[in-house]
Amino acid sequence: MKIEKFKSDDTKEFKYLMQAAFQCGYESIFGKSDSEILPEKDVDRDLKKPNSHAYAMMDQNAIVGGAIITIDDKTSQGELDFLFVKVGIQGKGIGQRIWQEIEAMYPNIKVWKTCTPYFDKRNIHFYVNKLKFKIVRYFEHEEPNDEQTNHDFEKEGGMFEFEKIMNE
Repeated sequence: MKIEKFKSDDTKEFKYLMQAAFQCGYESIFGKSDSEILPEKDVDRDLKKPNSHAYAMMDQNAIVGGAIITIDDKTSQGELDFLFVKVGIQGKGIGQRIWQEIEAMYPNIKVWKTCTPYFDKRNIHFYVNKLKFKIVRYFEHEEPNDEQTNHDFEKEGGMFEFEKIMNE
């Protein structure tokens, strides 16, 4: 497996796999949902942000996971906007490997930030115990410093914000 900078000219499969992973995560806790948990417009918004980078973890020619990050070289801060592993192959260390490779590509980043919904214990465990982020804040009803989205989970309970200070 290897991580590759994702080519923005062909995002259909990348977005589909990401959306499917988020849908599966939500439905594994709350049951089948007719709502789209990760709307394409949210993925597109982050793909189009200045200094945004998308990476796909490839196994031969197949995408097995990926991430979208935003880098601010002036402040030496990075934001993990989305990280996903393809449905059906979670729990095999792919997400951790994606993150390790991203950290290695950006050694000048001093602080990484990300968020996850309050209900997603698997994500919380992953960020805190596997990637060594720390929970720095809990907030309700909206994402920090971001336009309002319409996710049901945000209306129902909120998000955790995480931070990882490098070389700590």
